[in-house]
Amino acid sequence: MKFAHAYYLLGLLVIIVFVFLYIMQRIWKQKAWKKFGDSTVISQLMPDVSKLRPLYKFIAMMIALAFIIMAIAQPQTGSKLEKAKHKGVELMILLDVSNSMLAKDIKPSRLVRAKQAISKLIDKLDNDKIGIVVFAGKPYIQLPMTTDFGAAKLFLSTVSTDMVPEQGTAIGAGIETAVKCFNFQDKTKNKALILISDGENHEDDAVEAAKTAQESGVFVHCIGMGLSEGSPIPLIKDGVESGYRTDSAGNTIVTKLNEPMLQEIAAAGKGVYIRANNSDIGLDKIMTEIDKMEKKEFETKTFSDYEDQFQYFIAVALLFMIAELFIFERRSKWFRKMDIFGERKNGKKK
Repeated sequence: MKFAHAYYLLGLLVIIVFVFLYIMQRIWKQKAWKKFGDSTVISQLMPDVSKLRPLYKFIAMMIALAFIIMAIAQPQTGSKLEKAKHKGVELMILLDVSNSMLAKDIKPSRLVRAKQAISKLIDKLDNDKIGIVVFAGKPYIQLPMTTDFGAAKLFLSTVSTDMVPEQGTAIGAGIETAVKCFNFQDKTKNKALILISDGENHEDDAVEAAKTAQESGVFVHCIGMGLSEGSPIPLIKDGVESGYRTDSAGNTIVTKLNEPMLQEIAAAGKGVYIRANNSDIGLDKIMTEIDKMEKKEFETKTFSDYEDQFQYFIAVALLFMIAELFIFERRSKWFRKMDIFGERKNGKKK
């Protein structure tokens, strides 16, 4: 069940106000009665006045009000589970999280700029699937292939260079791990891998890994993060930048984009290579190529039709309102001998 206009449920807070006012009114009435004399004598003078019946009337009205507010919020239940079929591509993001991605030749940094671009890419996806693999010295699956774009953005927000214990740039291992995340049960050419890296200090045969991926039906595209002149790597500890990384000789390390390597990887994967800059990271151009790919039919299950159920809440509210009308504050002569509300105790009336 869901409420089409859930914000109307805030009206239930009004009941708390009414309960408070009712309690204050009861306290005031009790103090007023004490001014007239002894409560026992007053009760004998007014045998038909009940102390409990007003409470019962109030409770009935509050319950009726609660159900009316819930009816206004328009409760609904899913009445039909429909299998919706959509066509899209399977897209895997392979993101470099090595320390060199902290360089600021691309503002605000290579990694931050890449994450911002990926987030915008996710916003543009419709009927596609997306997954994320991060890598440095070793690759790790950050998000398996999914159609949940909200989850994709959530997992993307947690990506940082601190999440991998081993530094390096194992691009080949990253490609192999990302390829395993695709569904190869069909021959549809709808699979693409986007490698985002500076390509520096690669430790394995990334070109061969890209060639193998392409033979499996995966197109490998590359985005080079960094500028040709390079940039020092900030040394960050506890979120505070304190100088730059140095080598064993004490010299500042300058990280440069390894453009030839990334171009070779893209060529082996029959994809395109784009070099990012401060104005454009290049994802839009790659997505133009991906849009030309054959689309696969995905099947998702969802509640596509909801039925209003407010009439049941209105019926309950009317029932309690009618009950309130038949609860009299004074006992009538017809019901004087009856004890519906349990008001008689030891021969006395409450």
